[in-house]
Amino acid sequence: MDDRELNQGLDGPARFEVTRRTVIETGTTALLLTALPRAAVAAGSVDNTEAPPPPMTVALQINGRPHSLTLDPRTTLLDALREHLALTGSKKGCDHGQCGACTVLIEGRRINSCLTLAVMHDDQSVTTVEGLAQGENLHPLQTAFVEHDGFQCGYCTSGQICSAIEMLSESQSGMPSYVTEALTKSTAELTDAEIRERMSGNICRCAAYPNIVAAIKQTAGMPT
Repeated sequence: MDDRELNQGLDGPARFEVTRRTVIETGTTALLLTALPRAAVAAGSVDNTEAPPPPMTVALQINGRPHSLTLDPRTTLLDALREHLALTGSKKGCDHGQCGACTVLIEGRRINSCLTLAVMHDDQSVTTVEGLAQGENLHPLQTAFVEHDGFQCGYCTSGQICSAIEMLSESQSGMPSYVTEALTKSTAELTDAEIRERMSGNICRCAAYPNIVAAIKQTAGMPT
C-alpha cells in the first residue's frame, strides 16, 4: 500500500496527508510517552508511593464487651477481629464475600465481615461465634450442629451458625426469600428448599448440607 492508497476517501476541507512516516512517528511518540513514566519510577527518579492514611480510633462492642481500637481505616472488620482481638473463630476463606466463612452479626444482622471496614461500625455491637454460648451452655444451634454432625472440617461452621441464627430470625419475621411461595404469611415456612436458599451464601466444601439443614430445622422446632 502506498501513500495515495492511505489517503483514499479523505476529501474536502478535512483532508490531511497520512504517510508511513507520520504513522511511525505517531506510534513511536505514544510508546515513549507511555514508557517514560514507568522507566522514571523504576529508576527511582519519581516517588510513586502514597502516604498511608492516618489511623482512626473505633469503638466496638464485641460479644458484649467494649473495645477501643486504633486502626488503619482500610482495615476490614474481619482483620480487626482476627489480627487485633485474636477472635479467630470467624474464618478468612475467600476474602471476597463469596464463601460466608467470615459471617458475623452486626446489630443483629448477618454480614460478611471481610467486605466491611471496621471503622464503619463505630459504636455498634458485633457478635461472633465466640459470643454465642452462655458460659458452658452452647447456643441451641451449636448443640444441633453437634447432634446432627453439621460439620466435618469445621472451617465454615462459625459462619454457618451465625448465618443460621439470623436466617431463623428473618423467616420468623416474615421476610421472604427467592423461593418463598406465600408472601402474605407473617412467618415463612421453613421447607428444605427455603432453608437451602436462605443459607446459599454459606458454602461448605465438605458438603454437609443435609446435616446443616437438619440442625436448623431442629432449632426451629421442626421435624427432621
